[in-house]
Amino acid sequence: MEFTAKQIASFLNGTIEGEENTKVNKISKIEEATDGSLTFLANPAYTPYIYKTNASVILVNNDFKAEQPIKNTLIRVEDAYNALAQLLELYKKSLPEKTGISELAHICETAKIGEKVYIGEFVYIGENVEIGAGVKIHPQSYIDDNVKIGDNTLIYPGVKIFDNSLIGKNCTIHAGTVIGADGFGFAMQTVDNLFKKISQIGNVIIEDNVEIGSNSTIDRATMGSTIIRKGVKLDNLIQIGHNVTVGKNTVMAAQVGIAGSTKIGKNCMFGGQVGISGHLNIGDNVKIAAKAGVGSNIKSGEVVMGSPAIEASKFKKSYIHFRNLESLLKRIDELENEIKKIKSK
Repeated sequence: MEFTAKQIASFLNGTIEGEENTKVNKISKIEEATDGSLTFLANPAYTPYIYKTNASVILVNNDFKAEQPIKNTLIRVEDAYNALAQLLELYKKSLPEKTGISELAHICETAKIGEKVYIGEFVYIGENVEIGAGVKIHPQSYIDDNVKIGDNTLIYPGVKIFDNSLIGKNCTIHAGTVIGADGFGFAMQTVDNLFKKISQIGNVIIEDNVEIGSNSTIDRATMGSTIIRKGVKLDNLIQIGHNVTVGKNTVMAAQVGIAGSTKIGKNCMFGGQVGISGHLNIGDNVKIAAKAGVGSNIKSGEVVMGSPAIEASKFKKSYIHFRNLESLLKRIDELENEIKKIKSK
């Protein structure tokens, strides 16, 4: 599809600088853009590219100030990154959508299927399942007995949702994710020191507007529910243990692991590979840097890093000493040698 700068600016409530009839038919990164491309500048690190990019139209923030002449057409908006997100969503909606139920899908007679759904090839839908209106379930997904899926939720290929799980409206679950598998619960036997499995009889509740990345796992509760609150965004390869609660609008980067029964507050941000021990309480608005290991409770609003995780400012001060350990050890050795010489005299 082809759009003019004028049409795009009108949609985004932006201001044009340059030729308003400039046409674009694709969206590209600023460093790779060619003629006919729309691109954007949001990160100051990419500013040098704006003076040499071949893009026809560039989205920039209202406060952007050019230090050199720019030949391209600019559209000034309040937030270039959010404006791009709006355009990408508009483009995605313009693509043809799959509809209908494949003859190769297996749907139990007791299942209730809403209107305008898409159910692809080799999907299995179990007993007493409820599928809301506008739901899309791509091929080879497995929906177990008594699962409920809210309206307009999107389930990509190969997703496994086990029995009694509750999925909200407008959720997105990416390929290969497993929801509701058994939690990791075992009890050591005093007689033979072997581990006996503890039956996991709870479920998983995922509220509205949640997105879960590919190959993530959310375990069912031992008893009660593992809960992912509204608006949570999880990256790929994330492990959520049994009976965990994740507060609304919390985001986690790839490879985060949370052990069982930990409670995460709302509006938290976790970097990649963060590990959190079980039975902890993480407050609201907490930020945890990548690769941090959390073994104790964290109060609301704190920013932590390191393993074991401590307040970020303290870690940064300590890190100065970590980097200088070799020279410090050398100085200690020299001082010890001097002390030995003094004592020998």
